[in-house]
Amino acid sequence: MSDPNKKGPPVSEPLTRNVAPETYSNGSVRSRARNELPQFLRDLIDSAPTAGNGVHGWLFRVARQLHAHLPAGEILTLLESRVANCGRTVPLAEIVAAVQNALPCAWQPNGQSVRPTQLAKSKWPKVNQEQRAAIIRDEGGLAALRGLSPIPFEDGGSHTEAIVDQLFPGNPLLCCGKSSSYFDTKSREEWRGHLTRQSLIVPSAMSALTGMTKDGLNSKHTLDNTGQRRFLICEFDTGTTDEHSGLLIHLAGYAPLIVAVHSGGKSLHGWFLVNGQPDDKVLRFFRYAVSLGADPATWTRSQFVRMPDGTRDNGKKQTVCFFNPRLLEVAP
Repeated sequence: MSDPNKKGPPVSEPLTRNVAPETYSNGSVRSRARNELPQFLRDLIDSAPTAGNGVHGWLFRVARQLHAHLPAGEILTLLESRVANCGRTVPLAEIVAAVQNALPCAWQPNGQSVRPTQLAKSKWPKVNQEQRAAIIRDEGGLAALRGLSPIPFEDGGSHTEAIVDQLFPGNPLLCCGKSSSYFDTKSREEWRGHLTRQSLIVPSAMSALTGMTKDGLNSKHTLDNTGQRRFLICEFDTGTTDEHSGLLIHLAGYAPLIVAVHSGGKSLHGWFLVNGQPDDKVLRFFRYAVSLGADPATWTRSQFVRMPDGTRDNGKKQTVCFFNPRLLEVAP
């Protein structure tokens, strides 16, 4: 994966550790502001659960309280230290997502939550309209994207099963659905023969059949039971499909573009292979994509995206405009 910071205007940096912590002999980490926190919050921080007992939900609850007291970078450092020995590997991206997702409902001294407009300013960069326009002008459109595809799909047949076989080799757990309220998590083989009728899929294998939602409910579609990020999806809603195609062609210069899927509506979904890449590098890439107009919602690992060559709930085909499985041959 190439670094978008090396080409074009500088890209905003992701969350960083901006306060040096103090480390004690027992392995705990305390920030300079640690003793200034309310006692109930210190108790909450000291009660980090073990794996299988709600680590994901705990991260969100603590981050929601900490936003009023500490900068985001220090929250990240603190949370990372508290779950280091919880019994499972907690990816940095999961902690970053908890800090970011807690911001809209963060506790404030006046009892008010952070406004969505504040979230947009602090979480993701603004769209650089000038750069976006220049890229669209210089890159090709939908015809160019189709022309670059090593495997064209022009026979009108259904290729969903074959595509998913290559995207997710073996027999991993996949979360798919006809809608965001009608879904299931099953093994790949259990899904065989049914995928072309599905509209949505989580673009990473699931780590378990069920997980806990932020509300403490058991569900087959949660961030808690979503496995390591395999693909990062860049979706563009504004503009034409020709413009979206040009932006995906441009981004393919920074990360491997495996699939481009037409939503059956107004957008294109570009599947970029990021498996095995450092979290901070993936985040920089996605922030750059957001600066070109990509929807930030797909940063969440459990976010549903369009099933390649699947069927939208209105009956429209979600056609594949680009497919390059050759890049998957060297993927871990």
